[in-house]
Order: sequence, then structure tokens, then C-alpha cells
Amino acid sequence: MGRDVPALVFTREDRRRYRIKMQECLEAFAQMLRESRFETERPQVGLEIELNLVDDRGEPAMRNSDALEAIADPAWSTELGRFNLEINIPPRQLTAGGPDAWETEIRAALNHAEDRAASVGAHLIMVGTLPTLRQSDVGEAALSENPRYRLLNDQVFAARGEDLHIEVDGVDRLRTYADTITPEAACTSTQFHLQVAPEEFPDYWNAAQAVAGVQVALAANSPFLLGKELWHESRIPLFEQATDTRPQEIKAQGVRPRVWFGERWINSVFDLFEENLRYFPALLPLCDEQDPAETLDRGDIPELGELTLHNGTIYRWNRPVYAVAHDKPHVRVENRVLPAGPTVADTLANGAFYYGLTRALVEEERPVWSRMSFSVAEDNLHTAARHGIEAHLYWPGVGEVTVPELVLRRLLPLAHRGLELSGMDSAWREPLLGIIEQRCVTGRNGAVWQKEMFHHIDAGTRPGRHEALRRMTRQYMDYMHLNAPVHTWPVD
Repeated sequence: MGRDVPALVFTREDRRRYRIKMQECLEAFAQMLRESRFETERPQVGLEIELNLVDDRGEPAMRNSDALEAIADPAWSTELGRFNLEINIPPRQLTAGGPDAWETEIRAALNHAEDRAASVGAHLIMVGTLPTLRQSDVGEAALSENPRYRLLNDQVFAARGEDLHIEVDGVDRLRTYADTITPEAACTSTQFHLQVAPEEFPDYWNAAQAVAGVQVALAANSPFLLGKELWHESRIPLFEQATDTRPQEIKAQGVRPRVWFGERWINSVFDLFEENLRYFPALLPLCDEQDPAETLDRGDIPELGELTLHNGTIYRWNRPVYAVAHDKPHVRVENRVLPAGPTVADTLANGAFYYGLTRALVEEERPVWSRMSFSVAEDNLHTAARHGIEAHLYWPGVGEVTVPELVLRRLLPLAHRGLELSGMDSAWREPLLGIIEQRCVTGRNGAVWQKEMFHHIDAGTRPGRHEALRRMTRQYMDYMHLNAPVHTWPVD
């Protein structure tokens, strides 16, 4: 959930002060790591879901301010586009109350929001990219009213100095230019959070990086973008391009992008925050009054506002998070690779697979990241985004193999083992991971269903591409509300 900021014009002095404060925050963070000041007793998981708003026809509804006012719940917030909302599900222990309790809580929150949003003519849909979105829907007028987004937009283009060029080749070819960052609003994600002890963070982050490609292949749900049929998870290349502050000449010099997989396995959570300061200029140089060194000296916990704000403008697919809750600091891995949807049942299955698999990989005697190059993990992510569940990915000891074979033979047993180590018995594990198993058996996830349903409609009455996408979107929403896993959805 992004931090709200006021509308401002930044000066050179603002940027100088911010750079100094970021360094002070980094030094305070290092001191806290040395002194073991972090919460480690009650590790928790968390979940954020970004959603799209549509009207009765399934077309984008630019009503997020009205919908938020109607929902009237602080767990909900705006996102970049006027057709976006985000819900932050309260953190919990992984096994607290069992998976049914978490599902009940999430569905109740979404159903309440749907009822309230409907009162202002909007409906919620969980999907990676909204199939009915058109080029005309992602112009400047679609930018949310929150000053944070206008300021972020202005700073991205000030750094870039030219329009964004978005280019994706799939079944169709997308070539377009944008003079705002609102195309990024087409990307709606599911974000899983995992709180860990600082000394365990590098292992969990490395494990999350290693499995990112598998996650995306299994859960791909973004095959259509701006009327084009592109990658199974088109959200990945779109997000990488829609917030790129680098013109072509800067790219050619090897400057790192702000949407970043990374470039190496890490040994400490400090590595990532230090890279943030070393590689990326500030987009929002806003300074807090708090002095982190003085705060530590008097025995209190600093918020590290500059460090966290800067971190929020660097979009790693697995992002480190520092936060203070109940007067205790903690660190967590924010897993950002997955699209939203299709259902709550699918979302929780994706979470169970991720939490279980990373736990099992961390416990292995010879870590997978010691047997796999970092560049291969990144290649896996993009191969998975392009081809989805049909992708062939590399895994140590197996070689290049289809995703269903890799998951069924090697990774699903590990996910079961990891959840068992976390205290989740088989009665809880089986229904969740059974959804992942059946996706592999059927070869069907959200992207596959969308593609099949679109072509079924298009080949039938030949209504035209946008109308076929609109009908498919309406059918998607009906099945989404039934909460049956996507591999069970019919195409008829």
C-alpha cells in the first residue's frame, strides 16, 4: 500500500537533504541489525489484492473515489488508475484458524466492497489485466486523484525526458507510446507478505527469486492487454516498461531499471536496501522530521521514513520491507510477481504453494540458489510470463522441463513438506495444494481459460474483438463470484 504524499515541487536542496537522510536511515538500519532489535517471535503472513472496477457491461469504471467513499473501510485504498482499488488484508499467523478462516475473512471483505461499490455503479473484478481496457482508458484523465500519483508521474517523466514506449510481442503485437504512467494501472497484482527474522531474510528472498518463474507459470492471468492477445502474463513486460525512467541511451549504458528482478543472490537484507541507495536516484525526496540516530539513542524505534519511501519507488518482484508494528520493527519479503485472481480459492492456493515451497527450500541442506545461476532464475520468470503453464523452465537436478511435470514431480511435495513444517496438517494442506495439482493435471489456469473463452465466443457469433472480450469478461466475473477454482471453469 503506497504512502500518501502532498503535491510538491522539489528543489536541489530537497534532493541533497533526502540523500543525507537516506544514508542516515541506512546506518540506523545497520545498527538495528547488529543489535538484533527486530521482532522474531510472532512471524506473520499478509496479503494485498489489487482489483479493477467495471460497470454493468464489464467496461472500465473510473469510479474509485466514489467506490472508496461507499465502502468506507480503511483496509481499502486507491491505486494508480481511477479504475483500480486495493485491499490490505490484516496480517495473521499462517496457521491461525486454518485456511477456511482466512478465506472467509477475505471473501466477506470483498463481498461487502462489491455490494457498496455497486451502489455507485461499479463492480470489482480480480484479474491481472482487464481485458476490456482500451488505449483511451489509460490516458492522463485515468490518473487517480491522490497527489502521490500525479507527483510520481511527473517525477518519472522528468527523469525520463520523453514519452514511454511500450512494446510487447505475443500472438498479436502491441506498439504504443504513453505520456503518463497510467498504463501501469492495467497491472493488478496479488502481493504475499512473509515476515521473517533478519538473519533468515536472505534465504527466504533467494528462495522466492528462485521460484518466481514457477509461480507466474502456474498463476498466469493476463493474456489480453489493450485489445491485444499477448503473453500469458502480459502484466510482467507491461509493468517493466510502464515505469521505466530510462531513455534508450541510459538503458544502453547498463543503468538498472526501477522494475527489477535484481542481479545476484544476497547474503543479508541490508544488501537490498544498500543497493536502493547506491543505484537509484530519489523520485520522491520527502524528508521526515525524525532523526533515526537520536531515536535509537533514546531507546525508541525509528520509522526510517526516507528509506521506506525510497524502497516503495523501486519495484523489485520480491521486495524487502521494513516496518514498525506495535512498537516492534520487523522485516518481510513482499512477493509481487503474481496477478490478481481469478478467485479467492485460487489466490489462497497460490499463497499456500508459495509459503510452503519457500519454507522447504530454505530448509534444504544444499540451497537451490547454490545450484542455479541468478540469470537462469530471471530467464525462468520471463519464459513463464510469455508461455504460462505451457512453459519449459530450468530447475537444478531436473534440467529444462514442463511446468506441470516440474511441479507434480518435484515442487508440490516440497510445498507440502514446507507447510507441514509450518504447522499445517494434511486436512488443511490437501484442499489448497490440490488446486495447484489440478491446474497442472488439466493444464488450465486463468490465462488459458481467458484465451479459450475469447476464441470460443469469437468463433461463434463473430461479434468483433472488443465485444468478444467484453462477453468473456462478464462470464469471468460470474465464475469469479462462485469461487470455484479456475481449472474447473467451463468454456461454453
